Order: sequence, then C-alpha cells, then structure tokens
Amino acid sequence: MFVTAAYRRQVLPGFGLSLGCTLVYLSLLILLPLSGLAFKASNLTLGEFWAIASGERAMASYRVTFGASVLAATINAVFGLIVAWVLVRYSFPGKRAIDALVDLPFALPTAVAGITLATLYAGNGWIGKHLEPWGIKVAFTPVGIVVALTFIGLPFVVRTLQPVIEDIEPEVEEAAASLGASRLQTFTRVLLPGIFPALLTGFTLAFSRSIGEYGSVIFIAGNMPLISEITPLLIISKLEQYDVIGATALAVVMLLISFVLLLSVNALQWWAANRHSGHGGRGAGRGA
Repeated sequence: MFVTAAYRRQVLPGFGLSLGCTLVYLSLLILLPLSGLAFKASNLTLGEFWAIASGERAMASYRVTFGASVLAATINAVFGLIVAWVLVRYSFPGKRAIDALVDLPFALPTAVAGITLATLYAGNGWIGKHLEPWGIKVAFTPVGIVVALTFIGLPFVVRTLQPVIEDIEPEVEEAAASLGASRLQTFTRVLLPGIFPALLTGFTLAFSRSIGEYGSVIFIAGNMPLISEITPLLIISKLEQYDVIGATALAVVMLLISFVLLLSVNALQWWAANRHSGHGGRGAGRGA
C-alpha cells in the first residue's frame, strides 16, 4: 500500500494544490453566485415564488426559450453533422474559408449578429423580401429566434464532431460496402454508433448556449410578450423595474429546468458511450 501511495504521488504531482485551486476557482465562479441566487429567492414564500414563476407571461417565455433552444440545437445536430463530415472527408476549393466561417459566431459580437440577421430577414431585407411573398415572416417572430440560436450554436456541434469523424478510417466504410451494406446501413449501423456520443455532446453545448442567449435574439425576436419574449429578456425587464425578487425567481426556474435537461442529456450521452464501448468489447471478444 505504501508503494501504491508513493506511486500515485509520483504520477500525480501536486494533486492537493491543484485540487484546492480547482475547488476555489469553481466556488468563486459558480457555487457562490448560484448560492447567492438561491439565498435571494429564499426570501419568497412558496406561494409567492409559484405565483411569479407560473405567471402567464413567464410561462410563455419558458415555452419560447426552451422550445426555440431545442429546435435550434436539433437543426444544428443534423446540419452540423453534415458540415463536419464534408470538412473532414472531402477536399475542395475554398475548404479553408468555409472551415474558418464555422468559427465566425464565436468571434462575432452577439449584438452584431442579431442586427445583421434582423436586417437580412426583415421584410425589405436581402432574404426576407423573397420570403414575404410566400407568407413566411422570420424577423420579429419566434422563427427569428430559432434562426439566431441556430447561428450561434452551429460551431459547438461542428467542432465537437470533427475530431471524432477524423478518427474514423475511410476503410471502415469501404469494408461495410464490400459486405453489401447500403449507404444508409453503413451510416446507421457502422458510423452513427461511434459518432452519437459526440453528437449528443455538441447538441448539449448548442442547447446550453441557446438557453442563455440574449444579445443576438433581442434584435430579431420582436420581444412581444406572450409571443416572442424570451425568459432572459423578461428577467432584464424585471431588473429594470427594480423587481429584483421577481427576476431572481425566474432565474431560479431557468436554473432548475436547465439543470434537469442537461442532466438528462448527459445521462443519455453516458448511456450511449457505455453501450458503444460494450458493443466494441463484445465485438473484440468475438474477433479474438
């Protein structure tokens, strides 16, 4: 046991100091602010808290925020996979430029992104003027929120999937094709099991980013109560009215819902990863 302990100290030098720094850093950035939020909300009785959290305007904002976030993350999961696949598997002129464009939402200020999208999709915008005759209105509607959230969430999916796709050898697809598998069968039975955990990770990151997004949304959403008002905007509105307690109650609700949803997605991701590793282990056993 002494040898084992000494070996661990040798392999992990400075574990105590690094762990202490980690705990202090996380406490200052995450635990203390969240504890302060919960402490502030504790000044409300359960009835008062429920009245604020379940108000008509609040419930409408939850539906808009989480509904648009899930839809945008799902869109990014589908098309982000396609973009990542193209960037990894194919060589074509302008590939570097397209690869750089994927990171543009990271570098672009969210307010600039919101103004740009609102300008493009407005009724007289470059894109909006072609959609208006078909009765499709994007700017200043919930659809505009989905567009903005899709824009800011795409890099999370693409950058999460790219390393995983790069690790999949093209010979795997060739082997599946030589055994008579169709394109769809190759994707669903050979490629998707290995990609799925990373795809879930990208979905989770895009979803998390979308829930708290504010700058790019307020310029294109229209911000109409009960229609296109997101919860972060409602919280800001309450703070501007010096209703700190009301804003805190809504923030706690957002925190709880986000935590439950993210925990559920992470549990699904853990299950998928273990299921894939289990299948891999059984396959290796059969091969041996």
